[in-house]
Amino acid sequence: MKPYIYLRALKHAEHTVFGVQEGQKVYYDSQFGQYCAYSSGQQVKRSILEELTSNLNVQMAPVTFNYNITKDKQLENKEPWSPCDPNYIDQLIGGWMRAGDGITVKRRSPLSISAMRPLHPLLSGTIKENLTFDRSNRPDRHPVNVRMAGSEKLLTEEEIETFLATNNRTLPRRNWIPDNRRASGLFVFDVAIDLRTLFSVSTNQHEPELNKEKIDELKSKGWIEGENTFGKCLIMPKKEREKVIPALAHALLNWRITSNQARTFSLLETLAVAISTNANSLTGAIRAKLFDDGDKAKAKPIIDETAGAELFITLPCAGYIVTVNESADALAKAEERLIEMMNAFDYENQLKTV
Repeated sequence: MKPYIYLRALKHAEHTVFGVQEGQKVYYDSQFGQYCAYSSGQQVKRSILEELTSNLNVQMAPVTFNYNITKDKQLENKEPWSPCDPNYIDQLIGGWMRAGDGITVKRRSPLSISAMRPLHPLLSGTIKENLTFDRSNRPDRHPVNVRMAGSEKLLTEEEIETFLATNNRTLPRRNWIPDNRRASGLFVFDVAIDLRTLFSVSTNQHEPELNKEKIDELKSKGWIEGENTFGKCLIMPKKEREKVIPALAHALLNWRITSNQARTFSLLETLAVAISTNANSLTGAIRAKLFDDGDKAKAKPIIDETAGAELFITLPCAGYIVTVNESADALAKAEERLIEMMNAFDYENQLKTV
């Protein structure tokens, strides 16, 4: 009974933004001298949880934002509180921490999620472009306000016209937004699912995940007392797990980053998925290989079905990588395999007797 499921997915991004920082978050790869676009593991995790809760048609856990009013009447931002309640599926899967309100409780997420980053620095790129906010086609519908620096008083239309004529200036209804990065290329992300804690919450009160009141509440709702390698725990009932597992499998493969896509939408289509109980086999199944092209190094993406992982290759993948076994139902089959593996784990009887 293997305690981990490892997943690697290859995505294609096309002229888009999936992490905002001056247009697109980047890091510098010193070996290849490239600026590489990326999305943090936290953002990927948030996108997975949003897809999960949407699929189950349940709300995400409410977060309480805390502020103090200081002596000089300023608002001081304090640590926000999550409910630390596994009845909310995004809490159970995403983990929690709450300090400063009685005893500190924290739960590590059973999902370890990498950043989404280039498959290889030479297989992705970023460009900068200047954007405009332009309403110059209908100047009569879009007024312009002008103030002298240091004053809140608006200039009259006559004063504006006098200033423009005197200084040979115009007032276009157009704003330039310079140096916005856009990302394109092949990107991967990795997920490790810890089945031991996926549906199990520790009842240890020395380093608690739950307070005693919440433990009693979960027991009253049918959570099962059990034990895993970390100690005594409560286990979500099988009937509830059977609802969550298909939704989680779907979310892991079909999440989208939506927060930045109003202006730069990309499908971020999934090209291939590798699944294994051995993390090392993932890196061989979806990888890149360097080769010389004259005086310049280039990288070639590779999908390798002999590397030890189960591979699921979608039809669009053939447009970027030479493949043999791409199929229209690849993602559906990958979903089915994840569901099968998660259902196969014996959550109630995790410890073997010697």
